Amino acid sequence: MVLLILAIGLILLTMQLNISGLLWAYSKKLAMFWLVFGLCWKVLEKNGVAVNHFNMPAQLTSHWRRQIVRVSLALLPLNFWSVISELSPLNLMDDVLGQLVIFFNLLLIAVLVWPMCRESWRDKESHSLRLLTITVLSIVPVALMVLTATGYFYTTLRLAGRWIETVYLVMIWNLLYQTVLRGLSVAARRIAWRRALARRQHLVKEGAEGAEPQEEPTIALEQVNQQTLRITMLVMVALFAVMFWAIWSDLITVFAYLDSITLWHYNGTEAGASVVRSVTMGSLLFAIVASMVAWALIRNLPGLLEALVLSRLNMRQGTSYAITTILNYAIIAIGAMTVFGALGVSWDKLQWLAAALSVGLGFGLQEIFGNFVSGLIILFERPVRIGDTVTIGTFSGTVSKIRIRATTITDFDRKEVIIPNKAFVTERLINWSLSDTVTRVVIRLGVAYGSDLDKVKEVLLKAAHDHPKVMQEPAPAVFFTTFGPVPWIMNCVCMFENCAIAATRWMSSTAPSTACAGRMTSTLPLTSWKFICAMKKAMKSPK
Repeated sequence: MVLLILAIGLILLTMQLNISGLLWAYSKKLAMFWLVFGLCWKVLEKNGVAVNHFNMPAQLTSHWRRQIVRVSLALLPLNFWSVISELSPLNLMDDVLGQLVIFFNLLLIAVLVWPMCRESWRDKESHSLRLLTITVLSIVPVALMVLTATGYFYTTLRLAGRWIETVYLVMIWNLLYQTVLRGLSVAARRIAWRRALARRQHLVKEGAEGAEPQEEPTIALEQVNQQTLRITMLVMVALFAVMFWAIWSDLITVFAYLDSITLWHYNGTEAGASVVRSVTMGSLLFAIVASMVAWALIRNLPGLLEALVLSRLNMRQGTSYAITTILNYAIIAIGAMTVFGALGVSWDKLQWLAAALSVGLGFGLQEIFGNFVSGLIILFERPVRIGDTVTIGTFSGTVSKIRIRATTITDFDRKEVIIPNKAFVTERLINWSLSDTVTRVVIRLGVAYGSDLDKVKEVLLKAAHDHPKVMQEPAPAVFFTTFGPVPWIMNCVCMFENCAIAATRWMSSTAPSTACAGRMTSTLPLTSWKFICAMKKAMKSPK
């Protein structure tokens, strides 16, 4: 239908009639009118997009469809007169009948729009921005009626044309906003499904060990939703502001006036020559807006990237964290340069600060800077990951947190050890689970002189085979190694699929163990001395 209207207008334009230009201009206005209201009508139809995807009640969609029909019919005459005001403004000087028609047309629009405004104020779930927009759109027809009654007919028609375009903008913006929210909702569901699938696969993989799986750091789904909604709202408001400015720019001169208010002067260089430049009120306003946008991006960008980009990529969460962190630093740098540039603080004035930072990096800040760079290396190269069992220096434990300055290791006594990232890059690091989690555990036991070594070996092998965490291939083995000062030393060698299990839970189980000399039901000990006691008890049991 839109193309048909444009085609008819183009045909009338080629006929070279006296009013061909007027008809062509009105056909463009009518095509836009039909596009906006027709699209809204289609979205709000029964069991349509608004009901199935935007979660609007069917009764509410029917109500808004009726309101759209009434408002659209009332806007048609006003739309036509706004075209006349643009093409033939001189013909409006003595058009008393036209003024009367426009006055009653505006009155009809005000009567139709005002109930919509009242319903929005009564709705407790209405957003404040939505209330403000509808209220302003409802007041405009009344203000235009006052202008028409006082004789400003041409001004009324010019403002009415801009007001109609603003109504189009609000309607299209609402449809676009609801569509974006629907897309973000689908993205959030995809993130939840992906995390649940990864968690399930991890549980299946770690099920044999029985350990509680440690997941890599992820942004909470609620935090993702909140950050994404905030930054989406920010982008949508910015888009609305740009389009609003495009509609009303020829009638608004206040911002041009701000450029004439000089706050201070500063010396700059241009083509090698020194020039005097000024910072105006407009520059200050731009700097404030730029800083607010940068701050909003820094706070909310991780959630938006997680929902829109990173959730579609086969990427580990550690890499996602590294990307968002570096991007935040880039936004900080770009935002600072933009704000300082708008305020007259150029790079040549910051050279002394860069020199001071260089000296600081050479002395007091080199460790901090080294940890920062090492943190980036860890995040990208991934020599350690969340959940890995590592040994660095004299510390051993499981990696629980990886941050930009330091990494937290939880040792086997549940104590958290904070280690600077530089140590992971410059010192020798043992990662017990980087590419293979299978680990050998050697249990050294002392046996009294005169004991039956074959019986000891049999008991140890039976206990190892009965342990659910010990791998059967390669099979456990027991060796007699040393004549100690008091006991004989026996080594029981077992293989565990998970090094964390081997380090923290080795030889602990609730499964019963049967000794060859008699039936012995007990809980296998948590540490080796308890295991020795159980072994001696089994050896002393009667055959």
